[in-house]
Amino acid sequence: MSPRAYHQKARGESAAETRQRIVEATYDLHRSRGISATSFRDIAERADVAIGTVYHHFPELDDILRACGAHTMRVTMPPGAAIFEGIASPRERLRVLVLETFRFYERFPEHDFIRAERTRFPFIDETFREVEEARRTLIATAVRPRRLGRSAAAAAFALLEPAVHRAFLASGLTTDQAAGEVFTLLQSTIFRRTSK
Repeated sequence: MSPRAYHQKARGESAAETRQRIVEATYDLHRSRGISATSFRDIAERADVAIGTVYHHFPELDDILRACGAHTMRVTMPPGAAIFEGIASPRERLRVLVLETFRFYERFPEHDFIRAERTRFPFIDETFREVEEARRTLIATAVRPRRLGRSAAAAAFALLEPAVHRAFLASGLTTDQAAGEVFTLLQSTIFRRTSK
């Protein structure tokens, strides 16, 4: 490898590392302060870079929000359709969905803190709309071939809100115990007319 090619590669890796440090600093600040209370200067100080470096990598606020959002999804791992792989029973899929949703909230306790700012930032609002639609899809997938009526679907969506998880934790239950309680409530509503 020529010296020039080596230096270009090293510079590229350094830029990627700097970019990642900025993203991680943004993630930490958004979790502790919120989006509105975090400035590019705050991010630069946390990442230990010049403010111009932050703007170089992320010229617009939406750029850094998108990068931080992608990082958040990688770190917190929200449940997706893969959680149902190999599970034929609708009851078992529902149980897994509740458990994995509550474990996601445990990994991302700031979920509602960030969601509270959605009306101020179009990208955040769009992200939470997608997350909520994904939850509706997972609920429908979990209970197939049964189709949920409007009120049952609304109940399932509401019982899988982070505030429900938080309320159970505040009452002294663990995340897994809370998931068990919610699963019991949901299965009695959704599957009450079946013999299984």
